[in-house]
Amino acid sequence: MKLTFLGTGTSSGVPMIGCTCPVCRSLDFRDQRLRVAVHLAVAGRSLVVDTGPDFRQQMLRAHITQLDGILFTHEHKDHTAGLDDVRAFNFRQQQEMPVFAEPRVIEQLKREYAYVFAEHKYPGVPQVGLHPILDDQQPFDVLGLAVQPLRALHHKLPVLGFRLGGLAYLTDANLLPPSTMEQLRGCDTIVLNALRHEPHLSHFSLSEAVAVLEELRPRRAYLTHISHQLGRHREVEATLPPWIRLAYDGLAVEV
Repeated sequence: MKLTFLGTGTSSGVPMIGCTCPVCRSLDFRDQRLRVAVHLAVAGRSLVVDTGPDFRQQMLRAHITQLDGILFTHEHKDHTAGLDDVRAFNFRQQQEMPVFAEPRVIEQLKREYAYVFAEHKYPGVPQVGLHPILDDQQPFDVLGLAVQPLRALHHKLPVLGFRLGGLAYLTDANLLPPSTMEQLRGCDTIVLNALRHEPHLSHFSLSEAVAVLEELRPRRAYLTHISHQLGRHREVEATLPPWIRLAYDGLAVEV
């Protein structure tokens, strides 16, 4: 399985509009972060987790020419705003795009993209097939792959992470219930969000994320959903244990 980080930034991206801090002015490509998303190439399938506002740019940059399905973690705009651009894959592949999400997220997509789900559709709108995730404790089928949902809380909003084999991916979380911690044990690779150093209402801070990972002790871990407040990539990564790395846009990892 190949994991590619399409975006590793927070909802504002890095650099952030109007900001002149050292991170936002950094010339290190690892400090330039699009909105958070990943691509998974597994068992001949091409999947993405979330389609944020940078989705088109991410697909072009990663040279992704086929997409078989989309998994959504939750309904916030920085994770869903690029859904319209699946049209390119509809045209290329001549089939609808399977979308896997919780019922609440599906209802939000129907509101935000009413034209996609209208009874009488305008020609050329995205073709999307909806597949609700109904049980957050049991694996569900994604095109023949068994995917384990991972429940987390984003402040008071329930969100999902996903585990495929030895890989677990969680973003936009600041609390993992005991059941999720158990589901994460034995992972080879864990991806977890770490927004900044200071505590945050709805995201893990760096020290909080590291504490979770220290308890789970996967072989390796990557931190994502990073804001400009965390600091420069090279400086922050130097403070971490060698098995915990900061992810960056374009990083590809074999799991």
